[in-house]
Amino acid sequence: MFSMAFSSKDCFTYSSYSRLIRTNYLFSVKISYFHEYTLSMAFSSKDISSDSSHIQVIPKHISKVGNPNLSNINSLLPNNKKGNINDNIGVSARLKRFTYPSEHSSNFNDDIHIKHAKKLEVIKHILIKLGDDDSFEGLAMIDVVQRLGIDYYFQDEIELILRRQYSIFFTDGDRYNDLQEVALRFRLLRQQGYYVSADVFNRFRNKEGEFKQNISEDINGLMSLYEASQLSIGGEDGLDEAGHFSATHLANYDLAGVVEHLLLHPYRKSLSPAKNFFHGNFQGSEYIWILDLQELANMDFKLVQSLHQKEIVQISSWWRELGLAKKLEFAREQPVKWYVWSMACFTDPNLSWQRIELTKPISFVYIIDDIFDVCGALDALTLFTEAINRWDLGDIDQLPEYMKICFKALNDITNEISNKVYKEHGYNPVHSLRKAWGSLCNAFLIEAKWFASGHLPKAEEYLENGIVSSGVHLVLVHIFFLLGHGITNETVQLIDSNPPIVSSVATILRIWDDLGSAKDENQGGKDGSYIYYYMMEHRDLTAEDAHKHAMDKISDAWKRLNKECLSPNPFSASFTRASLNCARMVPLMYSYDDSQRLPSLEEYIKSSLFDNLPTQGVY
Repeated sequence: MFSMAFSSKDCFTYSSYSRLIRTNYLFSVKISYFHEYTLSMAFSSKDISSDSSHIQVIPKHISKVGNPNLSNINSLLPNNKKGNINDNIGVSARLKRFTYPSEHSSNFNDDIHIKHAKKLEVIKHILIKLGDDDSFEGLAMIDVVQRLGIDYYFQDEIELILRRQYSIFFTDGDRYNDLQEVALRFRLLRQQGYYVSADVFNRFRNKEGEFKQNISEDINGLMSLYEASQLSIGGEDGLDEAGHFSATHLANYDLAGVVEHLLLHPYRKSLSPAKNFFHGNFQGSEYIWILDLQELANMDFKLVQSLHQKEIVQISSWWRELGLAKKLEFAREQPVKWYVWSMACFTDPNLSWQRIELTKPISFVYIIDDIFDVCGALDALTLFTEAINRWDLGDIDQLPEYMKICFKALNDITNEISNKVYKEHGYNPVHSLRKAWGSLCNAFLIEAKWFASGHLPKAEEYLENGIVSSGVHLVLVHIFFLLGHGITNETVQLIDSNPPIVSSVATILRIWDDLGSAKDENQGGKDGSYIYYYMMEHRDLTAEDAHKHAMDKISDAWKRLNKECLSPNPFSASFTRASLNCARMVPLMYSYDDSQRLPSLEEYIKSSLFDNLPTQGVY
């Protein structure tokens, strides 16, 4: 089997790879209702997080339940009433029944681990061989590995191959005239941090600078070009034009939802569920490495899924023992949903303790947000913020009891995380973590003061503060220290200052969130909305104009993030990947339906965590 995988350089054809990649966009998701208790924990009746729209394509309609009617600007005005949370909003009867998971048993024996390790070595040898051949097949295999979500096993091999491809690109790049191959190589190199000029696509333009008409009939090339255009950085109008050109012509094709899914969920900006493997019926010796990848992906899915389930048990136990759910009855209680953020950011199975520890500060972002949005009086919120900035437990006597409880618990987890980071990486991040919590509360307080005074900030003023109040900087600061890669005085000062790689992710989250309802799932809706403030400044604009402006802001933020992910980069590759995955997770976390539920997130959790049959009829 091993030798047959590359017995002939031309055994793998463009057409076979094209069919393979095309089928990536076909979903065959089988929903399991196993472990309903955890789903209820993820979407309990206290689920009052923010809602949103979609990054890549403007939605065809705005939800009629809880989302704004953009034709009426007054519907975007923050709600001044602090009504009770309706326990029935967005929660099915199925998800209301739950108990905390207290244990997890794995039925795996040593045999699957041995088979997994052996298969891993086989695939590494194949990948190295294909990379040495400088063939298109090597690029195709990297793409498949990354789409399957198992690339964390092959980081060294992928880097060696793409470094070689980068050199070839500049010395002999003119000989490549196949749009699909050029676009794939461009995308893979940029994803790896290598800057490649978008001028490589000029060879597909005519003398007038327009794309040649014949490539409009190359559906595989168009799909690859559209994916490549998602790696655009600022000032690359030609690459933006390529994205528009490819999207326009792809819209003429109807391939059982393939094109629609591609346009809505390009790889760069989406985080597909772990079980969304390629589906089809590919047979023959030229796909031997595909079959090897299938076997590895199935084994890896089961092993990683089991690991994640164990981590959820630990998180649930921590949350239950913490007791904040009983002491802070107004606060959200969604440990699984909080954990999914960590799972998305830290994809490497070896980062288990990091996922568990990151979930803890994420939970407090939600809890403190609820304190400011739901029940805190302005005077008490001011005292609470001052106490967080001073970080002195001896100076909290004037705080309400629930704020004292929250601050003490926050102090405990901050010290615990700092101690673990120090033991693992030799650096104590306690000052940076406390400073990040102070910045977050300062931003929350500014919003609370705006609401209390009736002040309407300018849209950009709101966004500047909203970038901090999104909680992204707080989370990425924790990620930076939990990873422990490249900690220096310079990088610590940089991460403390909310650098562009962080603020771009925060912008994506903030505006995406605001594209939905300012009411924030009936929690009282005191946050306002970027679109509302923008329309207040530009009363002559239509709702569609304002919506397009917001989408353009998100697009610009993605371009900044793409640029920050290129080399040279002051941060480690692992931190860059985590930041990128945080942005890719946003659509799942903030795409509410008309019933104020998160169907995409529910599907993601079910398929990634609680479906024991990850593939059926794969390839």
